[in-house]
Amino acid sequence: MPLPFLQEYRARWSDMDFNQHMRNAAFLGCSEETRMRYLDSRGWTMDEFVRRRIGPVVLEDRLVYKKELRLLEHFQVDLALAAITEDGRKMRLRNRFLRKADGALCAVVESFVLWFDLAARRPVVPPAELLALWMDLPRTDDFAPLEG
Repeated sequence: MPLPFLQEYRARWSDMDFNQHMRNAAFLGCSEETRMRYLDSRGWTMDEFVRRRIGPVVLEDRLVYKKELRLLEHFQVDLALAAITEDGRKMRLRNRFLRKADGALCAVVESFVLWFDLAARRPVVPPAELLALWMDLPRTDDFAPLEG
């Protein structure tokens, strides 16, 4: 089983909302950042996206809050594959936000993503090398195949 991909962050002033805890846009931003860091760490850079003229499109994000993250708290975000089509065209990715001090689960972001041909403006099957990176991710306990 693959090791979880983890990224470390610290809640910044600009991440806070009026209620003095991390705002929803900050959770979504960290989820996106974690996905891009995962690809970059595996050699799939932004230059490769530009060269291949493809990109990810998030069709839906679902954010579930569990516990607060406050200003300057350290936290980790992991990344796992929750579902994917046979051809890899569409997938559901899950990020968990874990407070570093005590390991508490603070939030879960689940994103429904597809690959998009930037020239043709339509969904596409990802290149085999990109699909392999996603298939290398750990799978969630409730992983299920997606219908095409």
